[in-house]
Amino acid sequence: MKKGICIGSLPGGMGVLDKFKLAKEAGFDGIEPGTLQTDENLLEVKYAATETGLQITSIMNMAHWSSPFSSADPAEVQKGLDGARRSIECASALGAGAVLIVPAVVNEGVTYEEAYARSQEQIKKLLPMAAEKKIVIAIENVWNKFLLSPIEFARYIDEFNSPWAKAYFDVGNILLYGFPQHWIKSLGTRIARIHLKDFKVGPKSFVNLTEGDLNWSAVMAALKSIGYEGYLTAEVGVVKEDPVGGVHKLSRTMDKILAM
Repeated sequence: MKKGICIGSLPGGMGVLDKFKLAKEAGFDGIEPGTLQTDENLLEVKYAATETGLQITSIMNMAHWSSPFSSADPAEVQKGLDGARRSIECASALGAGAVLIVPAVVNEGVTYEEAYARSQEQIKKLLPMAAEKKIVIAIENVWNKFLLSPIEFARYIDEFNSPWAKAYFDVGNILLYGFPQHWIKSLGTRIARIHLKDFKVGPKSFVNLTEGDLNWSAVMAALKSIGYEGYLTAEVGVVKEDPVGGVHKLSRTMDKILAM
């Protein structure tokens, strides 16, 4: 397994190349940026990756919250599709292999059944492009009141009947209502990417890796049991008191997790 870090977990105020250099110095293998809206942004990230030798682990799609596929507004859904297509283009240009997509948001105006059907309908529209570009649409579990069990998550992915629809599993997001090691075994080889967070269930707060309630040895054992060899990408906050030192500390913590 390889170590990745979200670009948002690197210090703000730094240029793109400096962020990549810091990640490289700290011992990371790759970086996950968000959707790059302009070709200038895309080329800047491509240059930084080439200069440092870091891989782009995946692209975090940025349109799915403001323009979810589950919306009843066709214009909003179209914006979501356009954003996802741009993310796939970025992933293809950068050799990322995957795009993180939040499939739907259940809220007072959108029922669970509507979110399920609408999101699948729109993701199916993206699959031909994903297949052509050889980019996995990696569906992430977040606090969106959707896909609340590992069995359902697995079924949701299987119903696409496509090797280009898989799971982006976030181990920390699950702790409010489950155990990540169980979900990993249920999802199995459907998992394309992993996000790392840690969480304290009592106060309901995200904390530094290994300082929360997550059973890291059980998580690592579960990942090994399904043969997962991809990226573990940290999605954590920047340490305000020591942004640069915090990145190095995060890398060392991840080394300890990988050694479990």
